[in-house]
Amino acid sequence: MVWFWVLVLFTANLKLGLAHIHGGEQPLAKINILQTTVALHESASISAEPVLLGLKGEDTEWITVNFVNPKPSLDDWVGVFSPAKFDPSACPPVNERKKQLPYICSAPIKYKYANESSSSYAKTGTASLRFQLINQRADFSFALFSGGLSDPILVAISNPISFTNPKAPLYARLAQGKSWNEMTVTWTSGYDIDEAVPFVEWGRKGDFQVRSPAGTLTFKQNSMCGSPASTVGWRDPGFIHTSFLKDLWPNFVYMYRIGHLLYNGSVVWGKTYSFKSSPYPGQNSLQRVVIFGDMGKAERDGSNEYSDYQPGSLNTTDQLIRDLDNIDIVFHIGDLTYSNGYISQWDQFTAQVEPIASTVPYMIASGNHERDWPNSGSFYDTPDSGGECGVPAETMFYYPAENKAKFWYSTDYGLFHFCIADSEHDWREGSEQYGFIEQCLASVDRHRQPWLIFSAHRVLGYSSNDWYSQEGAYEEPMGRDGLQKLWQKYKVDIAFYGHVHNYERSCPIYQNQCVNKEKNHYSGTVNGTIHVVVGGAGSHLSKFSQLIPYWSIYRDYDFGFVKLTAFNQSSLLFEYKKSRDGKVYDSFTISRDYKDVLACVHDGCEPTTLAS
Repeated sequence: MVWFWVLVLFTANLKLGLAHIHGGEQPLAKINILQTTVALHESASISAEPVLLGLKGEDTEWITVNFVNPKPSLDDWVGVFSPAKFDPSACPPVNERKKQLPYICSAPIKYKYANESSSSYAKTGTASLRFQLINQRADFSFALFSGGLSDPILVAISNPISFTNPKAPLYARLAQGKSWNEMTVTWTSGYDIDEAVPFVEWGRKGDFQVRSPAGTLTFKQNSMCGSPASTVGWRDPGFIHTSFLKDLWPNFVYMYRIGHLLYNGSVVWGKTYSFKSSPYPGQNSLQRVVIFGDMGKAERDGSNEYSDYQPGSLNTTDQLIRDLDNIDIVFHIGDLTYSNGYISQWDQFTAQVEPIASTVPYMIASGNHERDWPNSGSFYDTPDSGGECGVPAETMFYYPAENKAKFWYSTDYGLFHFCIADSEHDWREGSEQYGFIEQCLASVDRHRQPWLIFSAHRVLGYSSNDWYSQEGAYEEPMGRDGLQKLWQKYKVDIAFYGHVHNYERSCPIYQNQCVNKEKNHYSGTVNGTIHVVVGGAGSHLSKFSQLIPYWSIYRDYDFGFVKLTAFNQSSLLFEYKKSRDGKVYDSFTISRDYKDVLACVHDGCEPTTLAS
C-alpha cells in the first residue's frame, strides 16, 4: 500500500513537470543538426558584412547577410555559427558501428528562414537578412541550408567575421553580497588567469578610485549532465569573473568599471557603470523592488522566435530599462534563459539584461529549466534543464548562498528581508532546506525590517493554473504541506512564485482560508500571507482553470511583473504592471505599525503566563 502511494506521488510530480515543458520548445532544439548533409553548390553563395566588428568598442553590431541559391525553397534557412569553422573531427560518430562522423556537431547560435525579408525568394533565389550579433569570444560564419530544420542540407558557407577584441570584458551584472554593505560584480570575458588579471576599479562618484581583484571560474563540457548541453548545445562559456566590493556606505552612488591587466602591463577596459549602494537594514527610506519569474530571452533581430517560445521577454526587459531610475533591486525567481542545454543562449541573456543588471542588483532563484535532470540530485527527475543540471546558472551569476549547489539564501534590502527558497531541491519538513527556511524567517527583526518576503520558483502556495487545478490542490504537489506552518508562525507578508506563466494574487490566507475581505487595502494585524504568482515575464503564457477559487482575487493572462514600494516602516505599495505598457493593472496597500506584527493571530499566539 505504501508503494502504491509512492508511485502516485511520483506520477503526479512527473506529470506536472512534463505539463510545464510541453508548453513550448527551445527553438534551437528544432534543428536536427547532426543529420546535416553537404551539397555545396558552385552557383550558391552567402556573404556577410561588415567583416570587422566593434571598431569603436561596440559589443553589439548589426550584420547584413546576402545569399543566392539556384534551387530555392520555402524551408531554406540561414544559421549563425560561432566559432566560424566547422570541425567534424571533434564530432562524436552518429553511428558507432560505422564510425560515421557528422559534418556539423554544434547547433547554430541563432537562425532565420531565408524568405523572411523577401516574399519572392522562392522564385528568385536571392535575398538578404539582417542579424544582430553580440561579442561572444569567437568569430562567426553564416550557413545557407535547404531541407528545412529536420533534414538540413548545407548549400553555402560565408566568409568569417569577428569583433576586434573577441575576449573583451562584457555584460556586467551586480548582486548583493552576504552582507548589506557588500556588492558583487560579475562579468564574462575570454581571458583566463594565465593571460590577464581581472579586477574592478571603483569608488564613490567624484572620489578616489580603488581596485579590487576578481576570482575567475568557468565550466567544461564534461560538467554537463546530458544532451544537448553535453553535445550539440555545447559552446565554450568563456571565463566568469566576480569581484567583491566591500564596506560600502549606505545609499551612495558608486562608479565602477571592469578590466583585465595583461602581463605586458597594458589594461583592457570594459564599460564604465554606476550603482547605488544598499540602505542599512531598517533604514526608513523609499525602497523599490521588482519581482518576476520565467522571463527568458529573445532576439531583437527576430531570429529563433518562430514558435513564440518567449514572446514577452523583450517587452519586460525594455519596460524595466525605461523605469530603471525608479527601481532599486530586481528578483528574477527562476527560469532565467530557457537555454535548455544550448549554452550560447547564456551570453544572449546576460547581454539582454545588462542595462538592468549592471545598474541594480539582479538577484536570481533556481527554476526547473536551470536545474532539473534525471539522476542529478534535483528533486524533480525531469529533463527540463537540457542537461545543464544547474552548472551554468550557478557559475554565470552570483547569489549569497552558503553552497552554490544549494540555491537557497537570504538577503536584506533596507526595510525588506527576503527568504529565497530552491523549489528544485527538497523543501519538505525535515529537509535541510526546510531548516534554512525556518531559520531565515525567524531571524528577521520585524521592528527594523517589517516587510518579510518569501519566494520560490514553483508554486509552493496557491495557483489556479490549468494543470494545478486538474490535480485538485491548486499547488505544486506537497508544496504548502509544511511551509504553511512557517508562513503563519512567522507572519510572512507576501509569498512570490514563478513557474506558471501568468499573474494571480490571492487574499491573505491562514490555514487555507481567506482571513480578510479587503482587496485593495490591508491595515492592522498581520493575519495571513498573500500569495502571488508572477511567472508571466516573458515565456509563453499558461492557461487558468475555468473555475475561479474563492481565494483568487485577481488573475491576468498576460505578460507582466510586480513592483513593491516601501515608503517607510508602516506603508507598503504593491503594483502589478503589464510589460506592454508599464501601466498598473492590480494594486493594494498595507498600512500597519510594529504592534500589529506582534499581535496575537488566530491559533498562532505565543505562550503567556500569569506570573508577575
